[in-house]
Amino acid sequence: MHQSSIKIDIMLDPNKVPEQINWQASDSTADMTQKAKALCLAFWDGTDKTALRIDLWTKDMMVDEMGDFFYQMLMTMADTFKRATQQEELSEDMKKFAKLFFDKFRAAQIKDQA
Repeated sequence: MHQSSIKIDIMLDPNKVPEQINWQASDSTADMTQKAKALCLAFWDGTDKTALRIDLWTKDMMVDEMGDFFYQMLMTMADTFKRATQQEELSEDMKKFAKLFFDKFRAAQIKDQA
């Protein structure tokens, strides 16, 4: 059996706020540690039937980047759901919501800048 691992290092400031997120995957084509401004990691606990989550973002993660990040996560979750369940209609509904979310987010950004 093949084993693969992902290593995540979080550098914290004195108040335990993330300053830097670095990650490396054993099966990645990247030779070096990768940097990230945010991460959302979820595990499914089959016994308790609950999602266990870790959501972190660095101090320099901008609000517009967070909107882009969530839009992309919603879109890829829809694709993952479709592959896992073959529920194409529900997947498309998730994508429609993601697009609506992103449009509303962008409109709010424009309004806040005016």
